[in-house]
Amino acid sequence: MKNKNIPKLFGSMVFDDTVMRERLPSEIYNALKKTMHEGTHLELEVANEAANAMKDWAIENGATHYTHWFQPMTGITAEKHDSFISPDKSGEAKAIMAFSGKSLVRGESDASSFPSGGLRATFEARGYTVWDTTSYAFIKDGSLCVPTAFCSYSGEALDKKTPLLRSMQALDRQALRILRLFGDTDTKRVAAQVGAEQEYFLIDKGVYLKRPDLLYTGRTLFGASPPKGQELDDHYFGSLKPRVASFMKELDEELWKLGVFAKTKHNEVAPAQHELATIYSTANTATDYNQMTMEVMRTVANRHNLACLLHEKPFAGVSGSGKHNNWSLSSDNGENLLKPAKTAENNTRFLFFLVAVIRAVDEYSGIIRASAASAGNDHRIGVGEAPPAIMSVYLGDELTAVLESHEKGEDCNNHSRQKTLMETGVAALPHFPQDTTDRNRTSPFAFTGNKFEFRMPGSAFSVAEPNIAINTAVAEILRQFADTLEKIGNGDSDKFDRAVNDLIGETYKKHKRIVFNGNNYCDEWIDEAKMRGLSNMETTVDALPSLLERKSILLFAKHGVFTESEIKSRYEILMEGYCKTIRIEALTMLDLTKKAIIPACIRYQNDLVKLMNDKQALHKPILSSALEAHLAAKISKLSDELLKKLNTLECAVEKSAEFKALDVMSQARFCRDEIFSAMSELREVVDGLETLTASEYWPLPCYGEMLFSVN
Repeated sequence: MKNKNIPKLFGSMVFDDTVMRERLPSEIYNALKKTMHEGTHLELEVANEAANAMKDWAIENGATHYTHWFQPMTGITAEKHDSFISPDKSGEAKAIMAFSGKSLVRGESDASSFPSGGLRATFEARGYTVWDTTSYAFIKDGSLCVPTAFCSYSGEALDKKTPLLRSMQALDRQALRILRLFGDTDTKRVAAQVGAEQEYFLIDKGVYLKRPDLLYTGRTLFGASPPKGQELDDHYFGSLKPRVASFMKELDEELWKLGVFAKTKHNEVAPAQHELATIYSTANTATDYNQMTMEVMRTVANRHNLACLLHEKPFAGVSGSGKHNNWSLSSDNGENLLKPAKTAENNTRFLFFLVAVIRAVDEYSGIIRASAASAGNDHRIGVGEAPPAIMSVYLGDELTAVLESHEKGEDCNNHSRQKTLMETGVAALPHFPQDTTDRNRTSPFAFTGNKFEFRMPGSAFSVAEPNIAINTAVAEILRQFADTLEKIGNGDSDKFDRAVNDLIGETYKKHKRIVFNGNNYCDEWIDEAKMRGLSNMETTVDALPSLLERKSILLFAKHGVFTESEIKSRYEILMEGYCKTIRIEALTMLDLTKKAIIPACIRYQNDLVKLMNDKQALHKPILSSALEAHLAAKISKLSDELLKKLNTLECAVEKSAEFKALDVMSQARFCRDEIFSAMSELREVVDGLETLTASEYWPLPCYGEMLFSVN
């Protein structure tokens, strides 16, 4: 098959800058770009011209509808489709295709039907979707999708896009203050840059449809470990199976059409697990791209008779799926502010931004940890496949030595190690420069050369939440730094340089407790972190209260990211989501146990007893029933235990109804301590029964069938 023209294919379904230049009058194009980059008011004339050009382009590319595409607090995207068709104003029964600037800029949605955390009453239904001019419109499923923010009638943010844009604005404002102090008068904007690594599982769709737990909850609530899992490490980076390779090829092409820079694809550690990584883009577009990616993954998988699982832990006993959030800062001239520089002057600036991030992670570790909290992610964090729940920063030995020198007021140039050539011991292999530091995959917040990799977020997450937290925390530290240095000014360069170096050293000294370059998985680190005064928020219930701490509320309010009512609503939504997830899983467990597991066990036991009775009726000793009796006895014992555990879970679920009248924290604690605990005990018994029951009787596809059936 002839290869497609990828450069021509890329962005073909996006109303991007190239299309705008071609289709918009120059004065309209310039006015729109000014709105995008400077936040100037968008005139109706400009909106009308843009809308008409979008409509014509979309229709030429097969679209018949348009939709405001937004990201409510449900965790997925939302859209309401309207056709371009309109009645001809001439009075004749004819239809025309129209799209106005008003329809482009503003839409209306039922704000009371989306999670609002108490911000909106049921009868207060009006909400608005507002065009995000910083994100390009695109065509998906025959509709022109206009990326939008979503807010209530009274202006509160009801989505993830609005606070993300606010946090980027805050970060830009404070970073520019710092750059001006360092003598940079050219940079006009500083933006958080994000690259998301998306992990996921692929299983056969036919098998998936036979697992009600996967259908309802996204994860297997029952399932004994297969004889082979990931012990041999033979899946990681292994050759792609034909069906998977075909899926990945189409996935790449569909994402490229949407302007998503899908770059890397490979098999992950667990069987049936894979990863897709994208090239960096600004935080808001990276968030859009990742939401598109998750949706397109499911759609393309379905076309290949596969099911794409994005839950953080769809299978017990094998590694779960994360979404590593690679974060950096970049100026509008393309300069990475977290990239070490060759000159001492610029390297000082790099260290300045570096210690700002270190301090931000230390002082606001609670909100950063909370940004990765969910019922699904609780299965990953702290179990040796994802970072522990303790926030720490990895720098590597060289950078740590440099900062320690600053702390002591010593010359740090002695610690700058020149790159050496990598020697493999094989003459025929090329030599290449060795990196000056290693990587640490156990660290939750690792510096990896020119960016920080936040490894906590789960695979189903929107990357908006972690980046809102990181952006705002770093903005606050930069604000404090700027306040300090602006009092000195940069007129006296020697005095300014001393102040900068002192600030780097003092900041590192005060916050180096957060720096840990060792093995985050070891038990010793838990003890050491406790001695350092670092928090260990093991579950979502432990982490989310950080959002309500006074310093968190003041932080978000000071930078205009969240009002106090907005952050409290976020807390309510996330806590309620946790409780609802646990309850749905518990009800699914009860349903499966009663309607599938118990009947299967009864049938198998009855057939065993019948077989024993038939043998005894023959009065032939050679046909001993000892094996059947032994197996029946073990199953009978576990069946008795099953009834006890089932009753315990039923009682816990019934009792949880009493907690609905209490505060959301009490509900969440009960779900974690009582319901989830009862679920774990029931699962242990059911998984034991699975290992004893003949496969033709067991009602659910087993782990081996799910993890190894795709070829």
